[in-house]
Amino acid sequence: MKKIVVLTGAGISAESGISTFRDKGGLWEGHNVYEVASPEGFAKNPKLVLEFYNVRRKNLLDVQPNEGHRALVELEKYFDVHIITQNVDDLHERAGSSKVLHLHGELLKAQSTRHPELIYEWKKDLNPGDTCERGAQLRPFIVWFGEQVPMMEQAMQVSAQADIFIVIGTSMVVYPAAGLINYVEYEAPKYIVDPKIPEVYNVPNVHFMQAKATEGVPSLVKRLLANEQSRPD
Repeated sequence: MKKIVVLTGAGISAESGISTFRDKGGLWEGHNVYEVASPEGFAKNPKLVLEFYNVRRKNLLDVQPNEGHRALVELEKYFDVHIITQNVDDLHERAGSSKVLHLHGELLKAQSTRHPELIYEWKKDLNPGDTCERGAQLRPFIVWFGEQVPMMEQAMQVSAQADIFIVIGTSMVVYPAAGLINYVEYEAPKYIVDPKIPEVYNVPNVHFMQAKATEGVPSLVKRLLANEQSRPD
C-alpha cells in the first residue's frame, strides 16, 4: 500500500472558522504573538496567556471539520495516510483521520510547567491554580516561539517514506515544518493546494493547485483515488 504524507497548515482549518495564526501586523487576535505564544510571554503574564487559549479552545469546540478534512479520510481506503499538521486543533481527528502527528501541540491538552511529561486531556478553561498531580501550574500544550519542536524528527522520518506528499493551506515559510518537503524522495510526486501558491525552490515533481482546501482537496483526492483504482492488480 502506497504511503501518502499530508502536511497541513492554518488554511485548511480557517474554512471551519478557526482564526489563522497571525496577520500582517504580527498580531494574533489583536495580541503581539510573543505576548501569547512564547515562554517569556507566559512568565510575564500567565493570566493573559491562559485566557487567550481559553477563548481559542471554546472556539474550537464550536466548529466542525470541513470538506477538506473529510476528503483526506477517504484516502485511507486505498493508501497508508499520515497527516502532519501545524494546527493545534483536533479537526483531522474528528473528521476520522487515524494517523495525525501534531507538530505544534494540541489545544485540547494541558501540560505541566515543571514536569513536561505530564500531559492531560483538557476541554474546559485552564486557569491560574490548575496544577498537575505534582503541584505545578499547568500550561497549554502548545509549542511556543523559542521552544523545540519535539515531533520534528518523527515528522522528517515519515516524510522521507512518502510515495506521495501533499501540502495544504500553509505558506511554507514557517520552519522547521516548511523544510519537510525537502526530505521527500526525488521521484515522489508532490502536490501543493492553496489559494496563494507559496514559493518553493529546488523541489522536483511539484504540482500546484491554486484553490481553497474545501475545493482543491476533494478534487485532488478524487483524482488520486481514480488513479489507484485504475491500476492493474
